[in-house]
Amino acid sequence: MAKSSRPRSTASSASRESRLPRLPAQVKVAVDAARNKKATAMTLLDLRKTGAFTDYFLMCTGGNPRQVQAIADAVEQALKSQKVRPTHVEGYGRAEWVLLDYFDFIVHVFSPQARQFYGLERLWGNAVRHELPDEDAADRSETA
Repeated sequence: MAKSSRPRSTASSASRESRLPRLPAQVKVAVDAARNKKATAMTLLDLRKTGAFTDYFLMCTGGNPRQVQAIADAVEQALKSQKVRPTHVEGYGRAEWVLLDYFDFIVHVFSPQARQFYGLERLWGNAVRHELPDEDAADRSETA
């Protein structure tokens, strides 16, 4: 019985690690802030080995313009409380695609339509991609 449970545990740990990589503290703060505002389809692209201009893209989706702005506000406030401010913010007024540039990482908050249209995941296909669970899924995995 111990042998049959061990492979399952190892496979579970391996899949969890590929889905939830060890993140820099500021990226983790951004993930948590977006998750607290019910961001969905959270994806982290690790761009460190691609020669890109930043280390990470954190991408998430808000269901409507108000939620897109709320997610962006939450990320900005959470990082501001740690004395970290974005070097550039773009798209906040339209709330279709809000970009928060923190130099080492960029947070992209999309409407569902903008995310599908621009397809950043496809454009950065050579990056290591991590799907991050939504808040509900993260809560379930912590209690399991």
